[in-house]
Amino acid sequence: MSTKRDYYEVLGVSRTASSDELRKAYRQLALKYHPDRNPDNTAAEATFKEVNEAYSVLSDEQKRAVYDQYGHAGLEGRVGGEAGDIFSHFQDLFSEFFGGSSPGRGRASQRRGADVRVQERLSLKDAVLGCKREVTIRAPAPCETCDGSGAAKGTSRRNCTLCGGAGQVSTARGFVMFTQTCPRCRGQGSMVETPCDRCKGSGEQERTRKVTVTFPAGIDGGQRLRVAGQGMPGPAGAPPGDLYVDVDIEPDPAFERDQNDLLTRLPISYAQAALGARVPIQLLDGSTLEVDVPAGTQPNEVITFKGKGVPRVDGRGRGALHAVVQVQVPRKLSAKARQLLQQFEEELRPLTESPPAKRAAP
Repeated sequence: MSTKRDYYEVLGVSRTASSDELRKAYRQLALKYHPDRNPDNTAAEATFKEVNEAYSVLSDEQKRAVYDQYGHAGLEGRVGGEAGDIFSHFQDLFSEFFGGSSPGRGRASQRRGADVRVQERLSLKDAVLGCKREVTIRAPAPCETCDGSGAAKGTSRRNCTLCGGAGQVSTARGFVMFTQTCPRCRGQGSMVETPCDRCKGSGEQERTRKVTVTFPAGIDGGQRLRVAGQGMPGPAGAPPGDLYVDVDIEPDPAFERDQNDLLTRLPISYAQAALGARVPIQLLDGSTLEVDVPAGTQPNEVITFKGKGVPRVDGRGRGALHAVVQVQVPRKLSAKARQLLQQFEEELRPLTESPPAKRAAP
């Protein structure tokens, strides 16, 4: 009778666990019991091997089906003879933890350069209408003297003697092969024997450059744009990183923004509110919108215009424009204006006074 623990028990999952659940459980356990994290701990190493064996079976649909039906007995003579397959998952998953990759999967020197992040402040008008801006970046760029190689003129980089140009070194621990970044060339796969006088072998120079960034119409504060290939240069000719532009919007004196809607104040006189009027609003794009204010409009009433707000970044329509009516009351009156208002007040009194309440019949 087999003395092995149940594979589902080893990974701590149910027998109906999905492939994603299996992978997540495996990652956590393999990282916890990894020999590099538990030096000279034979119990942890045994558990690590047990976890790898369990995952190698349950992650394979055919092996899992056999195991579910016949248990360990159904796999006897199969698992032990496939040690390479057992740990192929390990090589893939742990490359992200230890900075390496499986042998034969490309040089670490091909990793891309670092990303650059800047902030750009736009006016509300530029954010609503869209614009192009030159963003200034001060960051390392490939050295012009050595074309980014770091080697002096007339010389070239030589393959690292430790990793043989692979950028990685591998060591065997039992029947598990561990791959990590070469400590001598730091993953570049090559080294500089005679460094460039200008960049001192780094292959980079600090320079200021400008990148033209297109801000789409409707972009909002807090959003981020990605400009591919405009970040830091990659090591030894590897692809550069990306430029990320964080957008900030400065306040506008006439408009406020609420997602894709715009809010503005519409100042009118008391007479315009009472009699009705046509009042123009100057929009952000320079055009004029004529607003028909109905007679009897009250203070703080909102007049809404659909499709006059901020365009959606995805191009699916626009928000609305909301005009909040503000009735302006003069602070100073001439004698004639005061007399006319008093006459006006007397004329309106019968219309504004509430009729006397009727007394209920006894």
